[in-house]
Parts: sequence; structure tokens; C-alpha cells
Amino acid sequence: MKNYLALFLLLILSSNVSLAEVKIGFVEVQKILKDAPQTVAANKKLEKEFKKRTASLKKSVKKIQEKESAFRKNSMTMSEAERTKKSKEIQALKIEAKREEREVREDIDLRRREEIAKVQAQVNIAVEKVAKEQNYDLVLYQGVAYAGKKVDITATVIKALGTTK
Repeated sequence: MKNYLALFLLLILSSNVSLAEVKIGFVEVQKILKDAPQTVAANKKLEKEFKKRTASLKKSVKKIQEKESAFRKNSMTMSEAERTKKSKEIQALKIEAKREEREVREDIDLRRREEIAKVQAQVNIAVEKVAKEQNYDLVLYQGVAYAGKKVDITATVIKALGTTK
């Protein structure tokens, strides 16, 4: 991608077209993804979608902690066989809770990537819309060493995303 950008800029600089005729803008994609109303909505959607599973996981962890506490408290009065049995039971519960936690985390990550992909598609559409409306010839995504406020169209794109819910 950087090679294409460098080639494009080289062509612009080496051609008879002066830079004053080319209108260039840039956007901060991370800022857009953070501030876009669609991102906020997606985060709320994910939170609601995984609320039951995370609550169940927290409940399981609390139950394990209670069993561990009771085990430590009562282990001196237990027989060796009973202590071993309870210890294995707690260990099995911990393993199951870790497995469940990993599954929930993987599912959340997968869904988050899906939602971000949807928002990114909307961002691309909004960038294109703003670029066409304001007659930009080139819009760069972040990878610039310096850009003045005049060419930063990030806020305009966020505003455009707010109107296309």
C-alpha cells in the first residue's frame, strides 16, 4: 500500500500538474472508529449480547472462590482422602471456568471484529462521500508525517457518520 502511495505521489510531483490543483485530505481512522456513533452502538450491542454469559462466568468464579475459602478453612478437620477429593473438585471447577472464560473471550473478540468490519465499511463510504462533496482528489488514511488542520477531514467524516445511522 505504501508503495502505491509513494508511486502516486511521485507521479503527481513529476507531472505537469501543480500541487495547488490537487486537493488532498487525510483522516485518522482510529479516532473515527473510536468516536463514531456506530462504534458506540456496536459496543452496547456486544455488551448486551454477552451480558448473560459474562454474568454466568463471574458467578462461577465467585462460587469457586467460596469453595476454595471453605476448603482452606475446613481442610485441617478433613481426612486426607476428603482433602484430596475436594482439592481435585476445585481444580476441575477452575479448569472449566478457564475454558469457559476463554470461549467467551474468543466469541467476544470474533463478534467485535465483525462489528468493526461493518463500521469500517460505513467509514469508507462516509470518507468517499465527504471527499466527493468537498472535491478532494486524494484522501489518505493516517500514514502521513505531517498534515495541517486544513486537510484533516476526520471531524467531517465523523459528522457524516452521525447522519447515516
